[in-house]
Amino acid sequence: MKKKIALGLFFTAGIVAALAGCGNQPAETGAPEETEIPIESPEEEVTLESGTVELTMWSETANFDLLNTMIENFKAEHAGEVDLKVNLVENADANIRENVLNDVHNAPDIFVMVDDQLTDLVGGGALHPVENQEEVKQANLEDAVAAASVGDTLYAYPMTADNGYFLYYDKKYLSDVDVQTLDGILTVAAANEKKFTMDWSSGWYLYAFFGGTGLDFGINEDGITNYCNWNATEGDVKGVDIAQAMLTIGAHPGFKNCLDAEFLEGVKNGSVIAGVSGVWNAVEIQQAWGKDYGAVKLPTYTCEGKQIQMSSFKGYKMLGVNYYSKQKGWALKLADYLTNEENQKLRLEVRNQGPSNKNVASSELVGSIPAIQAVIAQAEYGKLQRVGNSYWDPFMDFGEMMAAGNLKGMELQEVMDMLVAGITASTVQ
Repeated sequence: MKKKIALGLFFTAGIVAALAGCGNQPAETGAPEETEIPIESPEEEVTLESGTVELTMWSETANFDLLNTMIENFKAEHAGEVDLKVNLVENADANIRENVLNDVHNAPDIFVMVDDQLTDLVGGGALHPVENQEEVKQANLEDAVAAASVGDTLYAYPMTADNGYFLYYDKKYLSDVDVQTLDGILTVAAANEKKFTMDWSSGWYLYAFFGGTGLDFGINEDGITNYCNWNATEGDVKGVDIAQAMLTIGAHPGFKNCLDAEFLEGVKNGSVIAGVSGVWNAVEIQQAWGKDYGAVKLPTYTCEGKQIQMSSFKGYKMLGVNYYSKQKGWALKLADYLTNEENQKLRLEVRNQGPSNKNVASSELVGSIPAIQAVIAQAEYGKLQRVGNSYWDPFMDFGEMMAAGNLKGMELQEVMDMLVAGITASTVQ
């Protein structure tokens, strides 16, 4: 017989789409204000069932071993209360939004998600609010809590505060001075017949060239479309200046445009001595470069004779619990456990994943890991990724044109106008 234990959670859900402006630009740039969209849910009592309980969790396979260790510890703590089975299923964190919302009733009980997916998942009714709101808020960094919240309601359990990118470099070739500028990195790479790599097929990485220019970009009040003036023809930095800088970099013999997997392969075979990536590669890169392993904030790049600090999107990962889970009591309890202080410390030790937990984030261990220190340093030049869907495809086309040096017969201003027209296009059919 199954016994139900009440957790005492009652709620009425609401959503406030907090929409940010661009970088550190002042309010008069036209960034939108908050919009409230109420979503009513019936009062509900969440329960814990005894007996046999089966949960499904989506995550990337690289984390399976560590998750299995955590899950076994959780099961041991609750032996006698429940016979728990957790099925881990591979799913890319970046694909959670579409995969969950495509069939929310059959989506997993728990899933790893990136913060920019939160608003859509809440709006689609897919996320159950965190059960122990105040406890989780107090335990985690303010920015991580804000990233996992809509209005004052916490809808996911903060897990990491490291979902950004920075520079990895091989100290065997590059000095502390070299890595301050992209010019310095490219010069050393070419002189040694090696490469600096970056993925120019992704708007996530390509934002690096635009965020520190003073030009404006963000998401509109509707939460769907973007505003953007990256094709500006006036000002200290114009759109064509950025494009020309990228063309120069793309043609440099020390540069290679490639995906993350190819960057990592180049690190391992010795052909790559520097590249832009994130903490998910830290362990393997450290193994490849050993004592010569280095990680720092992104460098500056030359644009119209100026040195401009490369920017980044910064973000957080968290655990979401499916509102339609048939075992949401245990799903909530397990998600809370997998993101607690002890397990965030374990993630840091084993996978070099940056913690959102306040105590772990302030530990000496954080200060000893170059990749985490690089994330912290780069965060000063980053912004939360809040973009409409029309952002991605135009940027892919643009990045590939810049990397190939093929403008397809267009003038640079035409290229920038086309990019901005794509980024700001309506997605309504």
